[in-house]
Amino acid sequence: MTEYAFSAETRSGIDAPPDAVFAFLDDHRNLSAHMEQKSWMMMGSRMDIHIDQGGARSVGSKFGFTGSILGIPLSVEEMVTERDPPRRKEWATIVEPTLWVIGRYRMGFTIRPKSASSMLTVFIAYDLPRSLAIRWLGRLLGGFYAKWCTDRMANDAARHFRHAANE
Repeated sequence: MTEYAFSAETRSGIDAPPDAVFAFLDDHRNLSAHMEQKSWMMMGSRMDIHIDQGGARSVGSKFGFTGSILGIPLSVEEMVTERDPPRRKEWATIVEPTLWVIGRYRMGFTIRPKSASSMLTVFIAYDLPRSLAIRWLGRLLGGFYAKWCTDRMANDAARHFRHAANE
């Protein structure tokens, strides 16, 4: 496995059993919902998600994002590299992404049982963009963006199960 220069992670207690948390996160649309929404981190832009017919639910499944910020095209192509329900799932970029602040990466989540609930950890290990023209931006904002992504994924999952419990 490739070693990456940088990393970030977020942990969150989820009031649901590991199999329910895994089932929710195994649907990559749930993990990626923050990328489809306009946000200040995306400078008011959003990304479109594309997922293979299997829904990115098996090793080798491919998925990704396309979009633009300030008219500059962005894209990421990823593949599921590990899937161990209800404990762990990982995916990685399969080509150099066209992003402004991070380059190639490996991302995923682990779920540990904790009494009647779960402890979710969402992580990313990444390199800076290869392009020297934007590498400085990665040095400046890469860690902030990586942490924002892991926070959003973990917090979105926690929020989903809080809302489900209140219904």
